[in-house]
Amino acid sequence: MLTRLSIRNIVLIEALDLDFGSGLGVLTGETGAGKSILLDALGLVLGNRADSGLVRGGEEQASVTASFEFSQLPAGVRAVLAEAEVDVEPGEPLLIKRRLKADGGSKAFVNDQPVSAALLRELAPFLVELHGQHDDRGLVNPRGHRQLLDRYARADVAGVEAAWKAWRSAADALDERRAAIAQAAADRDLLLAHLAELTAIAPEEGEEAELASARADMQKGERLSGDLAELQHLWAGSDSALAALRGAARRLDRIAAEHPLLAEALDALDRAVIEAGEAEDKITRAVEALAHDPAALDRIETRLFDLRALARKHACQVDDLPAKMRAMREQLDAIEGGEAALAGLEAAARAAGETYRALAAEVSALRRAGAERLDAAVAAELAPLKLDAARFRTSVTVLPEDRWGPSGSDGVEFLISTNPGADFAPLGKIASGGELSRFILALKVALAEEGGAATVIFDEIDRGVGGAVASAIGERLARLAAGGQLLAVTHSPQVAARGNRHYVIAKSSEGTVTRTSVHLLDHAGRQEEIARMLSGAEVTPEARAQADRLLETL
Repeated sequence: MLTRLSIRNIVLIEALDLDFGSGLGVLTGETGAGKSILLDALGLVLGNRADSGLVRGGEEQASVTASFEFSQLPAGVRAVLAEAEVDVEPGEPLLIKRRLKADGGSKAFVNDQPVSAALLRELAPFLVELHGQHDDRGLVNPRGHRQLLDRYARADVAGVEAAWKAWRSAADALDERRAAIAQAAADRDLLLAHLAELTAIAPEEGEEAELASARADMQKGERLSGDLAELQHLWAGSDSALAALRGAARRLDRIAAEHPLLAEALDALDRAVIEAGEAEDKITRAVEALAHDPAALDRIETRLFDLRALARKHACQVDDLPAKMRAMREQLDAIEGGEAALAGLEAAARAAGETYRALAAEVSALRRAGAERLDAAVAAELAPLKLDAARFRTSVTVLPEDRWGPSGSDGVEFLISTNPGADFAPLGKIASGGELSRFILALKVALAEEGGAATVIFDEIDRGVGGAVASAIGERLARLAAGGQLLAVTHSPQVAARGNRHYVIAKSSEGTVTRTSVHLLDHAGRQEEIARMLSGAEVTPEARAQADRLLETL
């Protein structure tokens, strides 16, 4: 709840520190005393637009600091702060500060950590709920009506949300498969043509390197053919060098025993014959390897050209062509077998959709039952609030399927009819300021156990009413404030007498300087203020006596 509000240099307020407590706090004062200034100041820490006109004349800057204390931070506050990476220690107050410069611009802080005004606006719904004469948020905004009804009806939408996500996931998978099959079917003829072309050539991994190597060897053979022919001539025939060596070895073998030197010569010659033989063998093999076959070379070059042309066509390497073939076969297989897979995905999407519809229907039934109870609860509050001719209805309608979502298939809106026979219409469209505030009060009373912001503020909810109606408003405000915190800006003595704390707002002038001040009243001060509210400018003994009776009675 809001425990302290510190204001510096805002319009007519020079310096003000207000402490608040639980229960019903009332703020009173003469018209024009500056009650709206307090709400404007509070609006700054809740992320409202920074208007430099709020800075007190002659000052360079203004500031507002609000302190909120909780036994445990609301889940919504924790989520917003966690996403913004703002740290608040457990048990530590939540301090929100807004500085406003006279020349424009502002800065915001949460527990001394700089934040944006947008973050303050995200925190605001969990901290303060403000209802005034021209309220266009909170209960008036239909975007929050479904969530309020769900809490009232105890309709848990977590299962619906999970089913919605599962349905969307299955539907997305089905759409992707359908798109893939449609694309593949559109490309079928081209795939078949490409696959036939690749199949005719039948590329193999590593083939390009083997062909290129063979072609290089043949081209070398063509270049070396003359030298190779000469070498073969030297080693071939009866008059070749190798034949001569072998003949000399045979002759020497017959006389080698005659002298040691001849034996050594024979050994050397034998080695030469062996080496020459090995040379002849290698030359023969080289000739075979480098054989220049023009027809074979032409076939290799044609094959290389075809493979490389296909690789360019498919924007890949030659060695990737076999993988391209496999991928094309898989695409064609997907077209042929896609219907079976598609049927499975269609069944999964259909089952997920049926699960969602069933859970959404259960939640819808809870909403409709809860709507009847809520309508009755609000109706019971209308007559005491001088709205006995009005009717309230919680509209629960089935939305078109394209508007279904994680919260279900229903649209929820609070509607009212202010006159007999008049059509129902949204809250904010047909109710006057006073009627709207009282309708909201009736709703708040009916929804009292369903939670909401930590602090609720009603701004002049009792405008234009008095007597028994004002008493009824005060009684309901006090009931709402029990166990929580509610602040009411009021002109009604019956409402003011209900307060646990009573603040009076006053305006004073010193020469050309006008100031607004706020004071917490003691019992005697409350008696005097309520008497002023009863009697007007001149407080009479009768008014004081009536003020005493109000305070004692309430």
